[in-house]
Amino acid sequence: MAPLHLQLANSTLRRVIKRLHFPLEIMLVCVRWYAAYPLSLRNLEEMMAERGVTVDHATVHRWALKILPVLTAVFRTRKRSVDGSWRVDETYILVGGQWKYLYRAVDRMGLTVDFLLTARRDEAAARRFFEQAINLHDAPEKITIDKSGANTAAVRALIADSGLAIELRQSKYLNNVVEQDHRAIKRRIRPMMGFKSFWAARRILAGVETMHMIRKGQMSCPKGVVTPAAQQFYSLAI
Repeated sequence: MAPLHLQLANSTLRRVIKRLHFPLEIMLVCVRWYAAYPLSLRNLEEMMAERGVTVDHATVHRWALKILPVLTAVFRTRKRSVDGSWRVDETYILVGGQWKYLYRAVDRMGLTVDFLLTARRDEAAARRFFEQAINLHDAPEKITIDKSGANTAAVRALIADSGLAIELRQSKYLNNVVEQDHRAIKRRIRPMMGFKSFWAARRILAGVETMHMIRKGQMSCPKGVVTPAAQQFYSLAI
């Protein structure tokens, strides 16, 4: 495992890892693997042992819960803009033995607009997601949804209250791109066998989504410079 030679400049991350007692390079490698690949925590424990690093699977989980939210916040400041035509859909996520809802949007090219895990699937949850996405990327020209009454009501209420000129479309066919994109997230979290708490689910899912966006090339990098996804992820810490 090659050293990353990172110089930590992120003050928030510095505070987070202060008492974790492992080199940053090892923690970041474990956290990236956990966010990027369909591996269980015990898989990671075995993989690190093969590399001469003794670390308990519960410790890796603790690293992910602490580090991923910090890197996600940094990524949001470096995220590229998206197209003005959004496709929005939600999928089911098992949390504490109950189904919760992961709202997601992608643009017409399949680039991720934003995501939000909610406890309910209703107008209030949908509107919260739309407002969060608009705060990050400004208002889109078009929003395409399925026949969900909650999503329809949320978009119409948002348009009425804000005066935004957004075209609302309802089309199952046009939403295939976001439904297909759900698969990458589902494939990653399947080995996790669900989450124990809503709090933990939000943090881990944020890291999974961030790594997914980096792989799509959605992180701003110097023009003309091709940087591997792994190095882009590690650069969020410095």
